[in-house]
Amino acid sequence: MKLEQVEIPITNPLLKDYTEEKSSILPFFHYANRDDSFSKRLEDIQNHPVRRQQLAAIVRDYMKPFGVSEKAEEHLKELEDQAVVVIGGQQAGLLTGPMYSVHKALSVILLAKEQRRKLGLPVVPVFWIAGEDHDIDEINHTFTAINGRLEKHIYRSNSKKKLMASTTLLDTEEVRSFIQETFKQYGETAYTEKLLKQIDQFLVESNTYTDFFTALMNWLFKEEGLLFVDAADPKLRAYESPYFEKLIKHTEQIADVVTQREADFAELGYGTPIGATKDAANLFYVRDGERFLLEHHNGKFINHIANVQFSKNDMLEIANEHPEQLSNNVVTRPLMQDMVFPVLAFIGGPGELAYWATLKDAFALLDMKVPVFVPRLNVSIIDRQVQHVLGELDLSVADALAGKATLLKGAYEADVYDVSAKEMIDQTMDLLREQYDGLLEHMRKNDIQLEKLAEKNLSIHQQQLDFLNKKIEREILLQHDVELRRYRLVEDRLLPGGGLQERTFNPFLFMNEYGESFIQDLMELPFSFNSKHKAVFL
Repeated sequence: MKLEQVEIPITNPLLKDYTEEKSSILPFFHYANRDDSFSKRLEDIQNHPVRRQQLAAIVRDYMKPFGVSEKAEEHLKELEDQAVVVIGGQQAGLLTGPMYSVHKALSVILLAKEQRRKLGLPVVPVFWIAGEDHDIDEINHTFTAINGRLEKHIYRSNSKKKLMASTTLLDTEEVRSFIQETFKQYGETAYTEKLLKQIDQFLVESNTYTDFFTALMNWLFKEEGLLFVDAADPKLRAYESPYFEKLIKHTEQIADVVTQREADFAELGYGTPIGATKDAANLFYVRDGERFLLEHHNGKFINHIANVQFSKNDMLEIANEHPEQLSNNVVTRPLMQDMVFPVLAFIGGPGELAYWATLKDAFALLDMKVPVFVPRLNVSIIDRQVQHVLGELDLSVADALAGKATLLKGAYEADVYDVSAKEMIDQTMDLLREQYDGLLEHMRKNDIQLEKLAEKNLSIHQQQLDFLNKKIEREILLQHDVELRRYRLVEDRLLPGGGLQERTFNPFLFMNEYGESFIQDLMELPFSFNSKHKAVFL
């Protein structure tokens, strides 16, 4: 395994401006993403009121069913003492979800190690699982890519409710079929049987999406001591009780400042990532595992679908006595995360960067600052087959990631295209139109009322000639399929569906080829946090 850093264009304008520390975006954050910000942030959170013993016990209890490694226990004891954390998170996707979940965990661990070394004190990696999220359609699938076509593999559950991932039960047999079908597309290797056996063991021991996700991620990063916390864990909810009270008391002010900040953000051309409104309560009410987004009108917290209406005092009572009935949204989740943990830095992707940029004043309302925001590592895995083809095509990884393989494929198709056949078909159609024009003129002169039939007849000829042209094109491309297959392989593996592989594939595609040590070997590579894309050669 080898690491190469490559320059590819940053296509997200906000991420580009943030990386380049443009004056337009820096005012939306308390700290710039640079080395001296970490020591400043450390000073600012020295007196952060964390109930460390209780918090560490909650994390430990959550992780126990999945196994607490020696390194994780070491980190828990540091959290009990004086450690700060680097944190990032993701939804609980099947088979871990897309590779960027793994890249976030990788980034959290590596940044924690780096800052531990630089600051000279314990910095612990934490992964915040968004188990409270209820959009199951975002996490119930994975993809494979074959011969230029993306295939979506979906596990479908029967629930019609908007249940949270942490309360959505899995059908073991159905998920097993989903996994086996996905692995069939990967192909049989020396590692397949062992991987499937291990994955199945975790599946059998899991009840929900979040269980299965945590089991897999904890296994993948077992040597690194990555700590996991589920946002929907009832014990964590109980710990958050006073923080929910704080959010409820500041509901109107939070909505006001976020709405204004987002308007400022949109004025600079960055869009409206949250869609903030002044009547948003920015909290969900949870009933029987289903979430209902609350609005705030005339002092009341309301959701018409759930037919609920609470006064502020009602909400404070819920926060105090039944905090498991409350859940955060995209606005309050970062605030809650920062109240729960002594956060040195947050690892996130471009989407998270956008909505965190609107929260500076909300953090300030609660006497906090937005932690140092560090963009996650962007990684592409280059397997042996792709390496071989890139060599044959004389393409660099940077060129391939910039879409040059697609351009070359288009040029090759144009080069082999049968221009003569196309010209003859066009000439045939021109002659037909000329003949039909004469026929239509004859029919009009002789009062033959069949013009529409004649026009339809001409249309049928047009369709048949188009069909013939496409068949000729397909036959020509089939004759050159060996060459075109090479371009498609590069597209399939590096830019499936036109986007980076980290948004499409899960890690088991690569583990099936490389083996169980894939993640640990990744961790050994000399990654650095800069704007360059990381290409990892297997």
